[in-house]
Amino acid sequence: MALGCGTVAKIGGVVAIILGIFFYFEYFYVVSDGVKEGHLNYMTYKGYLFKTYEGKLVLTGFRNGNSAVQSNEFTFSVENDSLAKILETCTGKEMQLRYKEYNKMLPWRGYTEFVVYDIMSVDGAPYNNNVTNDTKRFPQ
Repeated sequence: MALGCGTVAKIGGVVAIILGIFFYFEYFYVVSDGVKEGHLNYMTYKGYLFKTYEGKLVLTGFRNGNSAVQSNEFTFSVENDSLAKILETCTGKEMQLRYKEYNKMLPWRGYTEFVVYDIMSVDGAPYNNNVTNDTKRFPQ
């Protein structure tokens, strides 16, 4: 029994929808939205085909029973050029950064699944960078 042209088109449409949903959840769906705090270690602009801004935040450590300091590093990407330029001037400062986490990275979005999109505070003071147009959080 041969499949008709309409049946093949319907099967192709269903497969395309399933693949579209899969790619959306893998690459564009925001898994989490949060804030990390620490000292901005570096910001860099790198890449071979796609140049992206990448940074590292050294998270605040804590002392364990052996009085050794434990530290974690948070590597992230920045899509917004204006925000990346501001972050470049804040290297070495303590910051709170708001980020989105995706399931997988895209080469033009950055090297990590974490994308920083806002600066909450710099050295403990609220920061209004006017990049995200979020005037509810930081009144003028």
